[in-house]
Amino acid sequence: MKKPNFAAMNPAVAKAIEQMMVEQGEKFSLEKINLADLGRRTGISRAKLRRMKEHDFEDVQHALKGRKAATTLLSGYTGMLDGLLKGGVVNSVVCLSKLRESGFTGGKSIVKEYIANHQHLVPAPRHAVEPQGNRGRRYFTGPGEAFQMDWGFTRVQAYDGSEYNAACFAMICHHCGQRYVEFFPNAKQENLFIGMVHAFRYMGVPQYVLTDNTKSVVIRRGQDGKPVWQKDYEQFMKTVGFQTKLCKPCHPFTKGKVERLVRFVKENFLVGRVFWNVTDLNFAALDWCNEQNTAYHRGLGIPQDTHTAHCANVVSVLDDSYEMLFYLCPERRISFDGFVSYEGRRFGVPYTYQGKTARVLRDGDTLHVYSSDMSFLLATHDVTWARRDSFCENQYALPEQPEEFPSMPVKTVIKQLSEPPRDLSFEKFNFSKEDDWDE
Repeated sequence: MKKPNFAAMNPAVAKAIEQMMVEQGEKFSLEKINLADLGRRTGISRAKLRRMKEHDFEDVQHALKGRKAATTLLSGYTGMLDGLLKGGVVNSVVCLSKLRESGFTGGKSIVKEYIANHQHLVPAPRHAVEPQGNRGRRYFTGPGEAFQMDWGFTRVQAYDGSEYNAACFAMICHHCGQRYVEFFPNAKQENLFIGMVHAFRYMGVPQYVLTDNTKSVVIRRGQDGKPVWQKDYEQFMKTVGFQTKLCKPCHPFTKGKVERLVRFVKENFLVGRVFWNVTDLNFAALDWCNEQNTAYHRGLGIPQDTHTAHCANVVSVLDDSYEMLFYLCPERRISFDGFVSYEGRRFGVPYTYQGKTARVLRDGDTLHVYSSDMSFLLATHDVTWARRDSFCENQYALPEQPEEFPSMPVKTVIKQLSEPPRDLSFEKFNFSKEDDWDE
């Protein structure tokens, strides 16, 4: 019987063969070894063991093993991929999308392999929060019954080197997973109303909205545990026609779907994102929402199809009434020098309205400034997103004064003569000098 060379074998194979020799004793034969039993002990397929048996199960190196191709599909794109990894972008789907924008024709597997082999380029992650464990059973809602909403925040690096925070409003249908996101300079209540109105236009109005105990929504809970709504939000609920349910304090996982959506936006949409202004960012966000809502998601199917088939019959269509317009046009005080502030910039209105209030509406790259009662338009501005003030036409023109005009034809005529010629003979004398007269 030929003695096995355990030193040259795969460690797992060598251990299994050694065990089989002890069990079988003199009956053991390497040439007649049971490959099925050896496969169960090692986890190696029978076909591979059959090939290994040709070399007495010794680990024979292939002539080309360890050699790499001179060029791959990633050749020429590794610099771009390294830059993404150094920026903390490790999502293979996001990296593949960025590479394909530059002409890459490969698949996700080669990108995933490269990311796995270059983890040293990725910055150290923040310390993760301790696992929360199971917080209870997952609950379900009927079609169009409930939407979940939340705020998320991201850091923006401006072109001049400064940094500031931007707020992401997110809303998702709890039943089908249809989503809507929009970005704002901050998370004030006026932007909450604008985001909710736009989301309701996009998805419809549900029976109720599930959200956190934010200051824009609820003031406190009464002694009976019922919420004391913020007055403007309470009026907003009545105007639109929906109810609000609050999460238990310090239990954000109650609205886990929108929490996951905010995280998905940060890990998928925002990573490596560059933009010109908020308008450009929101156009890209809307395109991303349309893409995600029409893509297949495991466990959900296609959100748009499910929403159209089931939820659309339950949700109500938002009524664009006159009252709704006030929520899209936040109020602003006109400064003493005739400007209103909006999204960190100053826009001019006629100076005669200084000290009064106005309402502003940004439609894309155009800003409309209305009177407080929305009865007339004060000014229109092209939003250039520069930090300099934007003046309106005739901003500092004096107001027109009342003027009377003849009610009957004017018959009285008078003549105006030309001015008489001036006598310049005395101009050579300087009568302003008192010394000349004293002499």
